[in-house]
Amino acid sequence: MALRRGFKSEANEIAREVRMELGLGLTARLDPWQLAHRLDIPVLALSDLGEHAPGAVHHFQQVDASEFSAVTVFRGSRRVVVHNDAHSRGRQASDVGHELAHGLLLHEPSPPLDHDRSRLWNPEMEEEADWLAGAILVSDEAAFSIAARRVPVDLAAEHYGVSEPMMRFRLNVTGAYKRAARRAPGRR
Repeated sequence: MALRRGFKSEANEIAREVRMELGLGLTARLDPWQLAHRLDIPVLALSDLGEHAPGAVHHFQQVDASEFSAVTVFRGSRRVVVHNDAHSRGRQASDVGHELAHGLLLHEPSPPLDHDRSRLWNPEMEEEADWLAGAILVSDEAAFSIAARRVPVDLAAEHYGVSEPMMRFRLNVTGAYKRAARRAPGRR
């Protein structure tokens, strides 16, 4: 599914505004837990719910961790993000960033399941949240800086606290390598 026209530019602008509000430079590392605190959105690790739902926690952390990444739970207008802390820290950052992106985009909550207990999914909202999460975690400016300085993907991912797949994604979708090559010294 294609994002609506102008969304990528809008996401970059939101990412810049978020960084400004947090007092961060355009290429600085952004901690999604710090952003959640700033947005007054509590973030809970799935393992914190073990006392209340031990079977679910065991299943999603020990049996099949790939089945659950994160969710935003609503109570009235309040949001709480629950994320799977069995995932790598970089993946957790993406998952928390994705849920915060839903909030920043003012996506309306919807029931998680339909009447047949099948998962309800809005692909447009999910794609928007994925894109904005990436823009928040690795800004367009950061991606360009990484490419221009030829920082290896693994080191860049570690520095920004994201997974290597997220870092590769951002470097590719921003055209960072192509833009850096065009601006390289000696290029005509």
